[in-house]
Amino acid sequence: MTAGDGTPTDNGATADPGEAPEPAATPPSATPPGDGTPADAETAKPLTDPPTASTPADSEQAPAPGDPAKAHATVDPERAHAPADSARASTPADPGQAHAPAAPKKAPAPADPEQAPAPADRDKPPAPADLTKPPVRADEPERSATSSHPYAHSDAASKPPERPKEPGGGILMGRPFGVPVYVAPSWFLVAALITWVFGGQLDRVLPELGALRYLVALFFAVAFYGSVLVHELAHTIAALRYKLPVRRIQLQFFGGVSEIEKESETPGREFVLAFVGPLLSLILAGVFYVALLAVEPGTVPGVLLAGLMISNLIVAAFNLLPGLPLDGGRMLRAVVWKITGKPMSGTIAAAWVGRALAVSVLIGLPLLTQSGLLGSAAEDSVGMDTVLDALLAAILAAIIWTGAGNSLRMARLREHLPELQARALTRRAVPVETDTPLSEALRRANEAGARALVVVDPDGEPLSLVREAAIVGVPEHRRPWVAVSGLAQDLTDGMRVSAELAGEELLDTLRAAPATEYLVVEDSGEIYGVLSAADVERAFVKAMARPS
Repeated sequence: MTAGDGTPTDNGATADPGEAPEPAATPPSATPPGDGTPADAETAKPLTDPPTASTPADSEQAPAPGDPAKAHATVDPERAHAPADSARASTPADPGQAHAPAAPKKAPAPADPEQAPAPADRDKPPAPADLTKPPVRADEPERSATSSHPYAHSDAASKPPERPKEPGGGILMGRPFGVPVYVAPSWFLVAALITWVFGGQLDRVLPELGALRYLVALFFAVAFYGSVLVHELAHTIAALRYKLPVRRIQLQFFGGVSEIEKESETPGREFVLAFVGPLLSLILAGVFYVALLAVEPGTVPGVLLAGLMISNLIVAAFNLLPGLPLDGGRMLRAVVWKITGKPMSGTIAAAWVGRALAVSVLIGLPLLTQSGLLGSAAEDSVGMDTVLDALLAAILAAIIWTGAGNSLRMARLREHLPELQARALTRRAVPVETDTPLSEALRRANEAGARALVVVDPDGEPLSLVREAAIVGVPEHRRPWVAVSGLAQDLTDGMRVSAELAGEELLDTLRAAPATEYLVVEDSGEIYGVLSAADVERAFVKAMARPS
């Protein structure tokens, strides 16, 4: 079954590509990102204001962007797709900002009558940084007159930071084609269930096996999930062929999930990517059928091959049903996308068909069992068997319904991601030298209408960023005796980001180097401003709240 990205895909699997920057603060009443107007143009809050509470996303909100990862999942009537966890993306929000104005001459710090603030003071939650005066618009001359010193390593902004360690997801079994394959702990539960059920069937077909029937049944369970792995590898190979990164393959309770981090660029590729999984299951069923012809019926190999043939046929048929998050749903999405030219239209159509399919499974599967159409006599389908059938139908229906909903949310997420632009969300910043008193630095920021402080050396090269949380932790009466260098976080390559970053590329960059603030620079290396992770969070929540 195919579910959607996270780098994340329609099923909400997302992989979960690295941890996003920590969310914070409520969405400001700013203009939508990307319009060129500074987000703090309407209201300017002083740097020392207490922090505001973060606003939770609505119930239909997609998982925080992080890595939206597209997941292809294989499901059959005895297993269903469990949506992979989506990558969270922290998001900051204050459109339009400016370069840091040229640093005035540093003011000497008066003698410190008290000790420097305790370290605990510096770890208090951040406050929304802003000043008593609204900032100057981005198109005003002040911006061009600000600091033009390029930072020492100007190529760091274009150099992508290293990705964090892969998140895992169970026991690592190997890396075919460079993609890690994990077996989730829940697989052992389903393996035990298959062993028990299939072992009971072997007792009727091959009673002479005795207790050995459970060893044969365990072998069947492992071989069956080997077939599921082949199904998922088909999705993975197709994705790699189209240069789509695959985060991992996970075998879990109700099947397998291939977490593909990028969306297909064309409906044709989407169709092929979804179809290859069921196609491989059909091919495996044919291989087992041919092998079955070469063995004697009524033997252990014959029973195993027959079981594997039937199970692969069921996997292929179930995944071809035309509703998300199944592979057939992604194929339907590709067809509607091709006809309408709109991927969102295809997602909506396939997701609602998936929800209808979930209702059909919930009602239809127990009725089919009761009618005897699935191979057992109606009089045998009573008592515990009826309860188990109803429970299985409810679990399958819930997973399909949830996967369809996640597909809609992830599609909505991808639709709004381009609205997140580093240039629009960056805060105006002022450069200050290391020994500048905090009170003097805040005064300069207020005068310039800036909302961030960048610590620079005498040549104007940026060294560190003053943390909002640290500013809040310093009482006002002690700020004249506290140097900004003691409240700053040293810059790393991952904390220097290009002003041209936007959408998923911006989120991937922030996720690769989690921090509360980032230095935003032009391609030339000129300082543009400071990007706050809290601002990205608010901008994303605000964008997701708007209808598609």
